[in-house]
Amino acid sequence: MREGRNVVAGEAILSGVTTVERGQDKMLEALVREHSRLVYRIAYAVLRRHHDAEDATQETFMRVLRYSSKLSTVEDPKTWLARIAWRVAVDRSKQTRRTREIALEDPERPLMEMASCEIPADETLHGSELSALLEKIIAALPEKLREPLILSTVEEMSPRDVGATLRINEAAVRSRVFRARQILREKLAGRIGKR
Repeated sequence: MREGRNVVAGEAILSGVTTVERGQDKMLEALVREHSRLVYRIAYAVLRRHHDAEDATQETFMRVLRYSSKLSTVEDPKTWLARIAWRVAVDRSKQTRRTREIALEDPERPLMEMASCEIPADETLHGSELSALLEKIIAALPEKLREPLILSTVEEMSPRDVGATLRINEAAVRSRVFRARQILREKLAGRIGKR
């Protein structure tokens, strides 16, 4: 009789475990579906290469899978994922800097994407030169100014989300983004004025 109860109890525990695992799998699947674009964009904003960003996105979700037991305690999954994606991308960026110099332009991406033949070639060239200049200036910003600027402007994250991702308060985010924009404006005006 006791053996029968133990078997039933064991089955109940196993079914409870599989129910919990299934619930975590569904939560993870929903996270991937809902936030994979955000994770990729954050990785691309840091790494500036499609393949590196894809690898960082995959690594981010592998980390989430590894720590899926914490998933049920996470208050804001979007910010949690953004923080993980940011850390993964920054770590990868540091690794690649050690082995090779990072090009600001992705060689796989066309230099100029012509959306319309109505745009004169000189304007298109000027626009791509301006974009390259802007990328160089952003890359030259101090890290504490560059990171909030990229997340808030390029990734369109709210100051609250940027603060949670970088683990700084909202006021610091707003201040750093404001200062970064001032520097960009000054440097762009200086370089464009020299032409």
